[in-house]
Amino acid sequence: MYFDFVTIMTTDPVPPALIPEKLLNTVATQCTRGVTKDYAVFVHALQERFKTAVDAIILYGSCLRTGNLDEGIADLYVLVDDYERAYDKRYLSLLNAWLPPNVFYLEVLHQGRTLRAKYAVISTADFEKGAKYWFHSYIWARFAQPSRLLFARNDANRKQVYHAYAQSVLTFLRSGVRTLENTSLTVEMLWTRCLLLSYAAELRHENETRARHLAVTNLEDFTQLTRHAYPALTDLLSYQPDNDTYLCQNTPQIRRRALRHWLLRRWQGRILSVLRLSKATLTFRDCLDYAAWKIERHTGVQLEITPWLRRHPIIWGFSVIWQVLRKGAIR
Repeated sequence: MYFDFVTIMTTDPVPPALIPEKLLNTVATQCTRGVTKDYAVFVHALQERFKTAVDAIILYGSCLRTGNLDEGIADLYVLVDDYERAYDKRYLSLLNAWLPPNVFYLEVLHQGRTLRAKYAVISTADFEKGAKYWFHSYIWARFAQPSRLLFARNDANRKQVYHAYAQSVLTFLRSGVRTLENTSLTVEMLWTRCLLLSYAAELRHENETRARHLAVTNLEDFTQLTRHAYPALTDLLSYQPDNDTYLCQNTPQIRRRALRHWLLRRWQGRILSVLRLSKATLTFRDCLDYAAWKIERHTGVQLEITPWLRRHPIIWGFSVIWQVLRKGAIR
């Protein structure tokens, strides 16, 4: 059982039977587009590590957008069928089940180049739950955005990923649209507003300019996703064909409740982010410097790492939580 603080309350999941078929087809097309052959070395290395426990491997994040693996760090998700089968150390399976995902660092030498990645490990079951039921946006906000399915064990696993993607799009839009005033919005405006909400729910500094850039860069994909998700969103949106916009249709009660939910997600997200970064001290090479940099970057809290704390990373994790709380970065 993973940490119940991830859930707190459930989202309003769309039953699989009500996920529009065209949306499923769209996410399948988008996530199977080609990528550079360099990523195959990551797939091979991860299959070597997790053996037959691997259900799927997913690429997302900045390297997908820029295509630059020489200067960037690829962001990967590894879906496994069972945490105990995935690890030879029991504490790793327990940590993964307690608060998914676990995050690791990977370096691979390929054709004279050192390629780097950080990868998150989560069970396929938790990945599906994250898209459907998690109150926090950690999974469904990430995978409503562009990603690539680099590997799937079989057709059944591939379909599971597609359904989770489609559910993520619907959960992302439903949760975000409910906060909006009743006005007509373009797809760019709609996704920018929803992305801003998800950024604020984590330890992230991205502003509206960043959200709008992402919306513009992926406008064609987001337009298709919105169009094909629309049949499941007609209680919240009304399409206006004359100007190609979507009219929000919220009652004051729906909007107030949704805004309260996002305030709670902001508080929850800061706690979860600190916990995950602290947990990464047990899995991530050079993790203390990485975690301290991330926390300072996103909260402004500068953390000292003494030699003694480097030898006792778990204690450092608790120290982080105390310092961040004491300095008021979580509120």
